[in-house]
Amino acid sequence: MWFWIGIGVIGLILALTIAIAIHDLLQKRHPILRNFPLLGHARYFLSMIGPELRQYIVARNDEERPFSRDQRHWVYTSADQENNYFGFGTDNDLELTPNYLIIKHDAFPLPEPHPGDADYDPKFGIPCAKVLGSFRDRKKAFRPRSVINVSGMSYGSLSRVAVEAINRGCRLADCIHNTGEGGVCELHDHGADLIWQIGTGYFGCRNDDGRFDMSKFLEVVDRYNVRAIEIKLSQGAKPGQGGVLPAAKITPEISRIRGIPMGQDCISPASHHEFTDVDSMLDFVELLADKSGLPIGIKSAVGQMDFWFELASQMSTTNRAVDFIAIDGGEGGTGAAPLVFSDHVSLPFKLGFARVYRTMVQASMHEKIVFIGSGKLGFPQTALFAFSTGCDLINVGREPMMAIGCIQAQKCHSGHCPTGVATQNKWLMHGLVPSDKGPRMANYVVTLRKEIMKLCRACGVLHPGLITTDHFEILQADYQGKSLQECFAIPSKSQLPSEADCLEIEKLMGAS
Repeated sequence: MWFWIGIGVIGLILALTIAIAIHDLLQKRHPILRNFPLLGHARYFLSMIGPELRQYIVARNDEERPFSRDQRHWVYTSADQENNYFGFGTDNDLELTPNYLIIKHDAFPLPEPHPGDADYDPKFGIPCAKVLGSFRDRKKAFRPRSVINVSGMSYGSLSRVAVEAINRGCRLADCIHNTGEGGVCELHDHGADLIWQIGTGYFGCRNDDGRFDMSKFLEVVDRYNVRAIEIKLSQGAKPGQGGVLPAAKITPEISRIRGIPMGQDCISPASHHEFTDVDSMLDFVELLADKSGLPIGIKSAVGQMDFWFELASQMSTTNRAVDFIAIDGGEGGTGAAPLVFSDHVSLPFKLGFARVYRTMVQASMHEKIVFIGSGKLGFPQTALFAFSTGCDLINVGREPMMAIGCIQAQKCHSGHCPTGVATQNKWLMHGLVPSDKGPRMANYVVTLRKEIMKLCRACGVLHPGLITTDHFEILQADYQGKSLQECFAIPSKSQLPSEADCLEIEKLMGAS
């Protein structure tokens, strides 16, 4: 009996092989398969798993992009509260790597904290040096309790379990969760403070024509724990293009939250309908602030500078202003994008932020606005760099995704994310448990803050807001070094908080 079953199986395999070979010979789409039936499939299979082969076998520890193996290892071990140290010295080539970042420590560093000190508790959030919304005297101005917060990532782009896990993690780490432009819903209601991002689609506050609806806006603000509003002009992934959520990823729940129909792609236009220039944008900002009492800011990648010159001019000469500016680098962006946009459109963070901040310094607006940086800043040295050039807060996106399970499969746009982070596939989402992943994300944020504080103490300062470009040097390939001030022309004193804010920092950090 078993003999005949075996013969049948072999016959079936042989028949299937012959059928595939015939199909390969007759099809006209793939020349390799017509010329090499059966064998040609090996080439397509190896091409398909190429990223995985490079990730686990071929790539060195520090060469893979967007995040190297060393960077992913640091995030994973930090999220798991495991040993995130590396032994036997650096494997980076400090002398021959161009633009290599060096932090210059102080000969007399500050001592490590002891039990009872304000920053001894690992969950201590490192409060922002500025009060968000104080310049324009917003009714609901507040001081963010954590300088590390989560970037805008929408429900729709991310799965429902991923959004819930991130919100739970933000609550545990006492940091702010930016909703992304996909609207606010019950998944954002697990205890974290929210920044509601409003994009060109006005999801969650739009009428049937896709225009902004003030009554729906105020309804959401009253319903959820929204602390500030971020008007999204563009992002690092695809600046100047808008966005698309494919119809395949739109569930009935997403349709309800966004106020969009089922069965068709959800389009975020490239530009806003409610304003067309800086003047009308500031009118819109003041309208939202007046109606809600909330601080209102903008998020943008940096391209042509005319917009920023005009914004600085109008804020310094008229009775209108944004409360915060979030700058996303061209290397950032959790969203999928055309290759040419992700590779070549908008300036990288270091250049883009420096130009915007310098413009605000020249208009004497830098002390009045809270500056937020994003774009691969979720590591201690890159975060500290951002603080040194004028950032007050840092937003992280892909690093929290890794903390809750992302393996950098780079299938975010396909709906086939293997870890359930960036998909609406129920089977794939089953593997991500929010109650387990939320604490892991919190561990990552807490560890990042702790290591930032270790660097601050090594540099002899109490708070990352007191770090300036003088604390950094950029190594060149010709055995030379340049200061950040030389590279970006930002006067060091301009990055320091005001005297009042410095006194408040000392009070908040428990210093005498």
